[in-house]
Amino acid sequence: MNFDLATAPKPGQTGYCNYNDTAVPCGPQGFAGGTNILYRNRGDGTFVDVSQTSGIARPSGPSKMVFVGRNWQPTGSYGMGASAADFDNDGWPDIYVACDSAPSLLYRNNHDGTFRETAVSAGCALDENGVALSGMGVAVADYDGDGWLDIARTNFSEQVTSLYRNYGNGAFEDASIKAGLGVNRKYLGFGVGFLDFDNDGWKDLFLANGHVYSQILGRKLHVSYKEPKVLYRNLRNGRFEDISSKAGLALQSEDVARGCAFGDFDNDGDVDVIVNNLDGPPTLLRNDGGNKNNWIMIKCVGTRSNRSAIGTRVKVSSGERIQIDEVMSGTSYYSQNDFRLHFGLGRATTVDRVDVSWPSGAKESFSNLPANRLIILQETKGILDQRKFR
Repeated sequence: MNFDLATAPKPGQTGYCNYNDTAVPCGPQGFAGGTNILYRNRGDGTFVDVSQTSGIARPSGPSKMVFVGRNWQPTGSYGMGASAADFDNDGWPDIYVACDSAPSLLYRNNHDGTFRETAVSAGCALDENGVALSGMGVAVADYDGDGWLDIARTNFSEQVTSLYRNYGNGAFEDASIKAGLGVNRKYLGFGVGFLDFDNDGWKDLFLANGHVYSQILGRKLHVSYKEPKVLYRNLRNGRFEDISSKAGLALQSEDVARGCAFGDFDNDGDVDVIVNNLDGPPTLLRNDGGNKNNWIMIKCVGTRSNRSAIGTRVKVSSGERIQIDEVMSGTSYYSQNDFRLHFGLGRATTVDRVDVSWPSGAKESFSNLPANRLIILQETKGILDQRKFR
């Protein structure tokens, strides 16, 4: 976002700078938007700015004018969280950007170093009523088990958390209300992530919340500055249930949360969460219940692909249940998850098959892997190690 202190509106100066009759710092609509930037890795420790040539700096879609200083200027976008993943299953990474107070953006990969922005036509830019919400964080996973990666996006208070169900070829529908995510509208979400907290093989959803206006402290409004966290359990039928009150007192503790990241920090087979709080220490949420079911973790190490294996797609088949996930860099809100991919298996004790598609184009398959193991796979070299934690 473009910002000039000399011409920036002051708290209370315009309608954008007031919230519930309180003067507050202006939100993004009080300023001109900016452009997104893409740096291409040259492979020698340096990067080159390809924002213009790739199309990333030229988002399409509706624009508006704002008064900046003495002149009306066109906005760009107000990008916040972003995730790169293969949303259309063509083997090439696309990019989704959550935008604040403007349509969010989906950059479809053209396979030639360029992207085209398609969020409005793809159905993941606005809500189901065609309204642009205040997007913050982004989470990506196949929550309904249909083989396509879906998107969750946190928004401002009094807005529904967005859930975009991918129904094929990168086209989405807003499933937020029908999925049951409209029950916590008063919270302002930042961090967000899909995690299988109970290892039943279905991705649940975690939200880290906290308002942006400290000026509402002590006002006794319908919203608060410090807010609790939210955990939705996947009901396996396209819907989620808010189980925050049953998931421990730590989730009910009120903080001004921002980013959150997910990973099995104590290596006991279930996914834990760390939350970054504004003006306070981080919160480490240890999962003490998920490992009653079985699980498997897959760690991918690239050789021909990048060493961290970012962009690798892994499919795990166990009985009739098929799960997919990707190794991603950057998710939630300015956060990084554990690179190890975690799959809950329920009561299954064996994984029938693991299929791996590497960014280089290499494909590998592995059969009859035991549950409750960390499996380390090295590109084109097979299983490097198996580790049992319990």
